[in-house]
Amino acid sequence: MIIEQIYTGCLAQGAYYIESNGEVAIIDPLREVQDYIDRAAKNNAKINYIFETHFHADFVSGHVTLAEKTGARIVYGPTAKTSFDAIIAKDNQVFKVGDITITVLHTPGHTLESSCYLLKDKNGKDHALFSGDTLFLGDVGRPDLAQKGAITEEDLAGFLFDSLRNKVMPLADDVIVYPAHGAGSACGKNLSKETVGTIGNQKETNYALRADMTKAEFVKEVTDGLLPPPAYFPLNVKMNKEGYKSIDEVLENSAKPLSVKAFEIHANETDALILDVRHQSEFIKGFIPQSIFIGLGGTFAPWVGALIKDIKQPILLVTPEGEEEATIIRLSRVGFDNVLGYLKGSFASWKEAGKEIDTLESISADVLEQKIKEKMPVFDVRKPGEYQSEHIKVAESTPLDFLNNHISEFPKKGNFYVHCAGGYRSVIASSILKARGFHNVVDVAGGYAAIRNTSIERTNAVCPSTLK
Repeated sequence: MIIEQIYTGCLAQGAYYIESNGEVAIIDPLREVQDYIDRAAKNNAKINYIFETHFHADFVSGHVTLAEKTGARIVYGPTAKTSFDAIIAKDNQVFKVGDITITVLHTPGHTLESSCYLLKDKNGKDHALFSGDTLFLGDVGRPDLAQKGAITEEDLAGFLFDSLRNKVMPLADDVIVYPAHGAGSACGKNLSKETVGTIGNQKETNYALRADMTKAEFVKEVTDGLLPPPAYFPLNVKMNKEGYKSIDEVLENSAKPLSVKAFEIHANETDALILDVRHQSEFIKGFIPQSIFIGLGGTFAPWVGALIKDIKQPILLVTPEGEEEATIIRLSRVGFDNVLGYLKGSFASWKEAGKEIDTLESISADVLEQKIKEKMPVFDVRKPGEYQSEHIKVAESTPLDFLNNHISEFPKKGNFYVHCAGGYRSVIASSILKARGFHNVVDVAGGYAAIRNTSIERTNAVCPSTLK
């Protein structure tokens, strides 16, 4: 038996390759599926099943393409409804994969169709639980994404309580837990950085699995402090339910090198957004006016999904040379398929052509210390929880996720200063603000990590009510 976790840090997502006696099952595959096909071919094995734990909101799964390319059957848990051929399994239905079995455990709560998959070894012993977004390490799935009609997030949280108590917690302590996500995912509140655990460890450490917890206490704790989900979530759910273009077709349509002249024509004659994905240190030194920075070096795809509201938005790319296709693939993971092309030769070709460029002013934390003494305004674009934990005493909290809600708070005259934790998110925020006419924005290099090494006065406090 082979179990491989294929973890994608950008999405904080785990897909799984399971092989036994020449037969393969894939759980929650990414949209680009060739890697799974190649793994099976290398072992002279056949992919028979594609198990989906639920309709994913944070990424576009590869189930449809993988089924088309391999003939494997797609499996969802009870109540799922799809626009493509799939097995809608019954609770406790068993699927045989070589010498092992995979049992469907319907665990509604995160979504109504959410299911975990219990793998039993060749001796029939419970070995591993592929828990999807039902159970994370240190957390559980948020219950607010599948509200429909009269069903509230409190109702879903109640369903989740029952699912965990009736289906998950009775499992033996040595059963391995393979979740769909780790730290950084917006599908939960406080996920662990670890990506593999055990049922026993989770019973000891996961707040949601406390043995003495009542359903009312569970509902309160699980629903408390939930931030609004990213805008792209329902759009990805729709694609996962209804289908999508293959990644091959997306690459064929999008991986088009554009000369400076062609790039400029596209920018002027369409409503395309210019997305610059180089490192923030390069972007600061020079970029095409009106372009937005979201660097490949961070959690790129989720930030694209959170900040670009329409997945049909036409996009023109400025990438590091050699990263063009990788950028298009990573955009497609969250449903952004409408890339018109990329700037051939990257930003250097634009600069060499003598075209207009813009820059972003950036200062050190030491200089910020002096600016604060001069009463200059400071804005913190970290998440509310980070701000609540500790922040500059005079800084206003304007989280990057909800920057649009705070636009009126930024001064139109006189410089203001923006920081995050390490410098990535503040450059994203600054690029967005500059594109909207705030040419007085100044980035703080190194973010809060650098600020901690100064004598700038800091404090901790409850998040302002406007951020809830």
